Amino acid sequence: MTPRPALSHLLRDERGVTIVEFALIAPALMVLVLGIFDLGYNAYTNQMLQGAIQRAARASTMEGAAGNAAALDGRVASEVHTVAANASLSFDRKSYNSFSQVGRPEDFTDLDNDGLCDNGEPFEDANGNGVWDRDPGTAGFGGARDAVLYTVTVKYPRLLPIASFLPGMSADVTLASSTVLRNQPYGFQKSGGAPIVGNCP
Repeated sequence: MTPRPALSHLLRDERGVTIVEFALIAPALMVLVLGIFDLGYNAYTNQMLQGAIQRAARASTMEGAAGNAAALDGRVASEVHTVAANASLSFDRKSYNSFSQVGRPEDFTDLDNDGLCDNGEPFEDANGNGVWDRDPGTAGFGGARDAVLYTVTVKYPRLLPIASFLPGMSADVTLASSTVLRNQPYGFQKSGGAPIVGNCP
């Protein structure tokens, strides 16, 4: 049985196919475009943060900078807010006797080979606080010639509502950036020399 002419014509009619195809791929295309814009915006914000903390860290190495902590952090916040107006920022500074101590636990002799500082094992008390530390840094600006780790964490809502399209994605972005600089030699380093030897609990 041959189809009727009207039905045959309808089966061959391709008008409207493009709009149907576009409707099928449009959601995926929109998520892709939003994702690219979101990625670019976050990368730009991260670059602004990097530049801001580099400038603030250089200013922090000068003598007397400890009294200007709020102003230095305020400059970083001001620069970040030009890009991410609703961003919240947190600031952290830790000082070390040398660059080699940054991010490293205090040395200890692992007599029982368990990877832990325990059972009276001897350790080098780099910061002089009497206990073994996974991070021997001291909070604050430190003194002359100290290495200072300056970390800024920024949290802000995403510019575009991409999180509503992708399950598991946070509606907020969190960026953290750090830099390490040595304080200027405006005096003698207060700490240093031979480390004190202690015993792990």
